[in-house]
Amino acid sequence: MSPDQSFQTNANELNPIVSPNTQDNNFIFKEIQGDLFVDAPENSSLAHCVSADFKMGKGIATIFKRKYYGVKELLDQNKKIGQVATLKRDNRYIFYIITKQKCYHKPTRENFELALLDLRKVCEELNVKHLCLPRIGVGLDELPLEFVHDTIRKVFKGCDIMMTMFYLSSPQNAREAQLCNFHYVYRH
Repeated sequence: MSPDQSFQTNANELNPIVSPNTQDNNFIFKEIQGDLFVDAPENSSLAHCVSADFKMGKGIATIFKRKYYGVKELLDQNKKIGQVATLKRDNRYIFYIITKQKCYHKPTRENFELALLDLRKVCEELNVKHLCLPRIGVGLDELPLEFVHDTIRKVFKGCDIMMTMFYLSSPQNAREAQLCNFHYVYRH
């Protein structure tokens, strides 16, 4: 089954928009409405953004902390801002994208991009083919959704991976609503 066939349109997905194809069709990026913990395929890896202190006391991070535990295991990896800590749970990897030092800080765009670069490197090393994640960087971290999408596309260009970004509810503001009138299928 091709990556496109594994994501048939359902009631929760928006209408697809396919960006212009390039010579390198390895990277596929999709954004769909759904619950990451219910709708992500069991064989996919998961990722989300955290602080280097691994407090994970707010937002979706609390669910990752409760569901996958392992805070000591994460801290013992001694990862810094711009790096990714990894847990292996059952048949999947759980990636903790470190974008800031403390849980109450906001990430810089530079640190966000550095962390995504490390995520790409780790995914390639571990031969991850499908990565599912929430809308990273845009909730409590307050990065613009358009910046997040553009950075993902830039960093993962040419990477042999399908990335599916999940969101639960309707967009919170007009700009986000405008961006989300499309189901992004990005091939680069």
